[in-house]
Amino acid sequence: MTLPARVQEPGTTQTIHSGEGGAGAVRRTVLPGGLRVITESMPTVRSAAFGVWAAVGSRDESPEDAGASHYLEHVLFKGTRRRSALEISAAIDAVGGDLNAFTAKEYTCYYARVLDDDLPLAADVVSDMVASSVNRPEDVEAERGVILEEIHMRDDDPGDLIHDEFSIALYGDAPLGRPILGTVESINALTRDRIHGYYEHHYVPSDLVVAVAGNIDHDQVVRLVERAFADRLTGGDRPSPPRVDGEPVPATPSVRVLDKDTEQAHVVIGGVGVSRTDERRFALAVLNAALGGGMSSRLFQEIREKRGLAYSVYSYTSQYADTGIFGVYAGCQPGKVDEVLSICRDEIARIADQGVEGEELDRGKGQLRGAMVLGLEDSGSRMSRIGKSELVYESLLPVDEVLARIEAVTPDDIRAVAQSVLGAPQALTVIGPFGDRDFTL
Repeated sequence: MTLPARVQEPGTTQTIHSGEGGAGAVRRTVLPGGLRVITESMPTVRSAAFGVWAAVGSRDESPEDAGASHYLEHVLFKGTRRRSALEISAAIDAVGGDLNAFTAKEYTCYYARVLDDDLPLAADVVSDMVASSVNRPEDVEAERGVILEEIHMRDDDPGDLIHDEFSIALYGDAPLGRPILGTVESINALTRDRIHGYYEHHYVPSDLVVAVAGNIDHDQVVRLVERAFADRLTGGDRPSPPRVDGEPVPATPSVRVLDKDTEQAHVVIGGVGVSRTDERRFALAVLNAALGGGMSSRLFQEIREKRGLAYSVYSYTSQYADTGIFGVYAGCQPGKVDEVLSICRDEIARIADQGVEGEELDRGKGQLRGAMVLGLEDSGSRMSRIGKSELVYESLLPVDEVLARIEAVTPDDIRAVAQSVLGAPQALTVIGPFGDRDFTL
């Protein structure tokens, strides 16, 4: 059954799951100021993953702050009151660990994965980065050049660029439509004071979650976090509520064509999906698996196996608090783009009309179940699951319940979500050597 929504006072600890899938308990402690510590014990492994999740992403940015969340992610690696950038990286390198971070539309995560014996080091280094960044002007300037190069690298990779362009084609200039990296203009306009103000405003205990998974002890983790965040654990603030629901972002589906001298044409066609709390998400996931989720999917078989028109073709979903994206991607020779788009449209229309059933339905369910369970066999993926869940879901669904919900999907469920999602207005993005050619939906 679904676990209850979180109601927990600062200074208390709850066991929110007693153990599943060979793992130990999932426990949560709320510290003063609203900082949450959530752990999952995996007693059979020798690693530990320590992550700090901030409840801020690119969709929280104003047009003037576009790219600030990702910019700040870079700057936090540049030094704290106690460590230089070299000392931060050298500390984790010295124990063979992995230190990294990523920015998404609705959250940012900083993490390290180390041997279980080195958890105190990982906790100290990552927490120090997040809690004690100095954001020096010279560091902000140095990273400006790095981020501009990252934008140029993205622009040189049409297989990457196409997805940012598709978000723009679907959501326009709304925050969800803007690229996480920002633009050359917005990055050049961001000042040190604006970056530091963004840090001070968003990186507060009530908007932070510490998630840890592996061969760990919850009480020890809490002590490590209390020590690392000692200067910031003040006040009686409660944790910020999870990011769910909200007013849906209006979609404005359009056609977007970028003329580039590429060897391949890259296309994405799709539209609005479902939010991450929509009960239809399980049916849409099975539909996605059948349409373009693997080598046996309809798109892969029709476009690659039968006709040899593309090397890479797939469908995908992205889910947010109040909306989502469903898209189909293909890369092909420019002269084949019309044929590929025609097949994509035909398969989308066919699955919207007929749904998925029989052996194809069973295969889609099996693919999802297997991918989920196999994907949770390391401490890093377990840490990501509980950390993300703490920020963006009202409760943590046990793995067994997720598997049961996938198994419960019926042909009628898929047909209903297919007609709703695939029958809605669609956006199209094309990158390739097409000059001013007019593509239509």
